[in-house]
This record gives sequence, C-alpha cells and structure tokens, in this order.
Amino acid sequence: MHLPQHFSRRDFMRLASTSAASTALLANVKPVLAQSLTNFEKALLLYAIDVAMDAGADYADGRVIRTQFEAVGTREQRITQVQSTDFFGINVRALVGGSWGFSATQFFDREAISAMAREVVAVARANNAVAPSTTLLAPVDIYPDASWTTPHSIDPFSVSLDDKAALLLRANEEALRIDNIRFASSSILSVKEQRLVATSEGSFIDQTFLRINPAMNITAISDDGGDFQTRGATVEPAGRGYEYVLGLDLVGNASRWAEEAAMKLQAVSVDPGEWDLVLHPSNLWLTIHESIGHPTELDRALGYEANYAGTSFLHPPEEVLGNTRVGPDFMQFVGNRSEFGGCATTGWDDEAVPAESWPIIEDGIFVDYQTTRDQAAWIEAQTGITRSHGCAYGQNWESMPFQRMPNVSLMPGEQDLSEEDVIAATDRGIFIEGRGSYSIDQQRYNIQFAGQVFWEIRDGKKYQMLRDVAYVGRTPDFWNSMDVIGGDSTYFLGASFSDAKGQPMQVNAVSHGCPIALFRNIELINTA
Repeated sequence: MHLPQHFSRRDFMRLASTSAASTALLANVKPVLAQSLTNFEKALLLYAIDVAMDAGADYADGRVIRTQFEAVGTREQRITQVQSTDFFGINVRALVGGSWGFSATQFFDREAISAMAREVVAVARANNAVAPSTTLLAPVDIYPDASWTTPHSIDPFSVSLDDKAALLLRANEEALRIDNIRFASSSILSVKEQRLVATSEGSFIDQTFLRINPAMNITAISDDGGDFQTRGATVEPAGRGYEYVLGLDLVGNASRWAEEAAMKLQAVSVDPGEWDLVLHPSNLWLTIHESIGHPTELDRALGYEANYAGTSFLHPPEEVLGNTRVGPDFMQFVGNRSEFGGCATTGWDDEAVPAESWPIIEDGIFVDYQTTRDQAAWIEAQTGITRSHGCAYGQNWESMPFQRMPNVSLMPGEQDLSEEDVIAATDRGIFIEGRGSYSIDQQRYNIQFAGQVFWEIRDGKKYQMLRDVAYVGRTPDFWNSMDVIGGDSTYFLGASFSDAKGQPMQVNAVSHGCPIALFRNIELINTA
C-alpha cells in the first residue's frame, strides 16, 4: 500500500509563507507510524516460495519490504517540505534452467500471492526457452532464523517533526547572522526499511535498516549584488539513528560554514596548472565513488550496464585482475557491507548472503570486483573465490535485486598522520574540503572534480582562500600520484543517498570512507 499524506498546493503556499504558519504545516502532516512486519506477512512469504518451487522453479527467493520515508526541509525561517510516506509489498524471484523470472505485488492474500509466484516461474521458463543460459549460484550457508538491525540509539521516526524542524530553523538562523549571508536551507531525510528475505534453500532473515541524510546549504551575496558563493555543509548521510544528527552540532557549525561562504566572495581565483592537492575526506569520498566504486562493479565491467550507466576501464577481468596497478603500494581499498555507519551496511544481502569485508585493491593492485551469487563463478578462475561478496540489493518491494555497490573505502595509513601533518608535507598546494561539481566518462577513466572550500598552501600551512578550482586527470594517473596518506584520526565516512543504476533505474545508498591524502602534481583548471 502507498499511504502519502496529502495537502493542497494552496494550503502549502499559505502555510509556508511565514514562520508561524510554517509550524502549522507540521500539524497537517502526520508521520507514518513505525510498525513491525507480522507473522502473517512472514507466512505469506514462505507460501510464495513454496508455490514457486511447486510450479517448477529450480530455485526461488523472495522479499517482503516496507519502506518508510520522511523529509523535513527548511529555507531561512520557513518550512518548505514535509513528507511522510509508506511503501509496502512482496516480491518473488525464481530460476528455471539458467534464466530468471521476477514479479511483485501489494496484495497480501493467498490467491494473489499464488498467482504472482506461478507467474514468476512462467516468465523464467519462457526466458529460458527463448534464450537459454547457464547460471551457477555461489554456495551460501543457511540462516533459518536470523535478524539484524542498524546499530542506533534513537530511531529517527521516534523524533517529532516539530523537533526536527526546530533544529533546522535554529541552524538557518545562526547562518543568517553572518554578514552577506542571504539564503540558508537545511533538511533531514529519514528512511526505515524492514526486509524479510526467504530462500528455497531454507534461509529466513528479518532485518531493519535505518538511514538518515542531514544537509545544509548557505549562500552569500556580495554587497553590490554582482556575485554569489555557496557553501554546502560538511555533513553526510549515514546508516545511523537520530543520534548521528545530534552529534553533528548543526547549530554550532552553521556560523563557521556561513563565514566560509562569505569569505569565498573575496577569495582569489586559482591559477591553473599543476599543483599538489591535499584532499579532505569530505571531498575525496566522491572521487572514490566515481573512479573506484563504479569501475569495480562486475556487471558494469562486463558490459551489462553499458546502455545506461556505462562500462569500466577495468576490463576484461582475465587481463586486469591481479595485474593492474591502480595506485601506490600503500593504497588499500576494501568493499565492506559491515562497516559501522555505512549506508550500504547490512547483516545479509537480498540473497541471504552474510555481510563481509574483502580487498578490492591490495597494495595498489586491482584484485577483485563486487559480486552477487550468480556473478561469483564468472571470475572464479581469476580470483579463486567461489562465494558471493553479498552485493545483491533491490531498491524496494517492486524491484528485482541485482548487483549494487557496497561501502567501498580507502584504508588509512599505518602511521597516524594528522591533517596538519599531511598539509605540512607540501610547500605549494591546495587544500580542498567538501564535494562540488564532478564529471567522469562512461569508462570511469577521465575525471573532473571540484569542491566547496579551497585553501592555498604555502610552506606547509594554509595561506589564503581560493575559488574556481577543479582538478582533472585520468583515474590510474590520479591515484598513482598519491604520496602521503593520513591515519585513523582523519578517517571520515561520506555517502551518496541515491546512487542510480540499472534499467529500470534503481537507487542505492552507499558510503565511502577515507583519510586525508596528498596527491602530487595534479592538473587544475579555473572554472570561473
């Protein structure tokens, strides 16, 4: 069922016109009440699997998924968005021969479930008759009664809309106190996913995922109105509870972010050319996502995503695995479905594969891709790994699970170098904090990334603020230029709340951890 809360555009505009009236908007939108999936839904899921197997499936799995979404948005002292929705349904996937069938429904009765499960098998059988294929499912342990919940102390859905809006409005107010700040917007998005996963092999898993996405953006306008500069807050989505938002101190940090936005009005435009770059993790994580995360998706590397998302420079697997140097010998990248706070962190994936961590780049050499159960056999000869890395995920109840990115992270250095230590390691460079615009080609090879705040470094210290900065290059050249890497104390977890892939398109939330890092002789352009 889909249960949006409705109010008219006229009411919205009227209620959002003043601060007092904005508060009244909250009373008109009631939050979706958190409800646990019941034994009834669990029984129907098992029934669906049984029907599919009786209809001739060689293997079947299914999911009951309930997704609750809540959004609160503000601008200056107005509330601009309040949304609370609930999506609920069941799906089944079946394998006949080597071909898949998939179907989903929101009707929770035995007749509808039976019809859906039989349809899934019929589709799989028809697919196999038209285009027979070979599908080998990687082995997996059986978990007949397992459960997992995102570690948290405060459920975001237990916090009132009033409290969330009040926090955002206070942050906006602090930002607006700074000279030249004319606009301040902020928001909190909360997601709760309750997932039941069952397989014909005997696994049955009950999980609850929490994700939260706070954001703030501040705009400064020059005295003559001829220039404006923005500063996006250095806050990221996380697989956490509301305690994460409270720990960010949005109100306390708003003034600093606003001051930096105002400083950008007077900042010096960068001289293009080669510079050393010190990249704060709040900037580097996006470069990781685009240039390491995406090209190590196995389906992309083999061309299955070429029509929409592109391909990968890391192909073919038999030539690049174990043979391609992507970075220096101290560079370690891991895929991780179990990292605390990660948006892609789970207990098990949508194929009942337990979460794990594994090397993707080891000592600078590319050694493995991201895989699902039906993908593991494709590269077993090169990796020697027979099991899935647990990367199957479907966006919601009506989405077929397929390979999605885990948390892909750059490990900190063995020596615990601080931010100041890394900055001190360059005589002439630029420090970049926060993510900005970006561009990358379909092979994830040619790159261009900007940021939020830029500082010129002279003699190992921050000297003056710059603007109009973007760095360009080619993925292997960029990563091989990394010369110094920070330690554990600089490690930071950035994230994308809606990474898109597939046809029909699905989104996935994913995090990327990394320390601060220094890159030598990187080409910069002036974006003015």
